Amino acid sequence: MMRAFPLLLVGLLSLTAPALAVQPNEVLKDQGLEQRARQISSGLRCLVCQNQSIDDSDAPLAKDLRILVRERLVAGDNDKAVIDFVVARYGDFVLLRPPMNARTIALWAAPFLIVLFGAVFLWRRRNRAASPAGVTLTVEEQRRLDDLLRDERG
Repeated sequence: MMRAFPLLLVGLLSLTAPALAVQPNEVLKDQGLEQRARQISSGLRCLVCQNQSIDDSDAPLAKDLRILVRERLVAGDNDKAVIDFVVARYGDFVLLRPPMNARTIALWAAPFLIVLFGAVFLWRRRNRAASPAGVTLTVEEQRRLDDLLRDERG
């Protein structure tokens, strides 16, 4: 039981890590604006971490973006205007779910293209290994090979 306690404590503390990303001095007094800020922040990618939203990241840039979102909301911008402002500065990559358009088509197509090229590569490699390239036997050589293989089998 005593051995499990440190693991349990570390596990419980790790669950609180995302909650610590937004610092108390960043939280808006107006709960409605704070809720909107959290919703917007949860859809924006941390440009440093790249696998977290700015709401979950402790990176200084994520903090700056959280503050920027809150400043824009306090200034009276609606949610779309705030997101458009951030996208105008950092591009579609800042969105955790970027839209499909001409600029992001490579981002959306890349996984499919990688799988397709991988499948073609494996298919060509398998076919190349199955048949020796450029080896053709004359009729006499093929007959002799068949005789040798027949003698081997007994």
